[in-house]
Amino acid sequence: MTTKKPRSTTDAVEILERRYFRGKPDVQALFVEEANLQVARKIYELRTGAGLSQRALAKLIGVTANDIDHWENADYEGHALAMLRRIAAALKKRVEIRFVRATGTA
Repeated sequence: MTTKKPRSTTDAVEILERRYFRGKPDVQALFVEEANLQVARKIYELRTGAGLSQRALAKLIGVTANDIDHWENADYEGHALAMLRRIAAALKKRVEIRFVRATGTA
């Protein structure tokens, strides 16, 4: 039986998925956990850097302080780009998503 060669692509997300994640659920889980931690930490840093309480930021973007508390929790998995944009706008920032080479990879 011959192994079918994957079709050629220039889609960066597909290339990354093939190379680092496909067939590796443990790596996928670690990636999601790290991303959640980074988002939670960034929300906390931006809020405290602006001198705002969770309640004050919540009022600026029209949510509850409990929502902010959830978003600043590293275990929270529901971060959405729209929510991040609302937080950024309230703090006079913009959201920028970057993909950078992970340490120890080729």
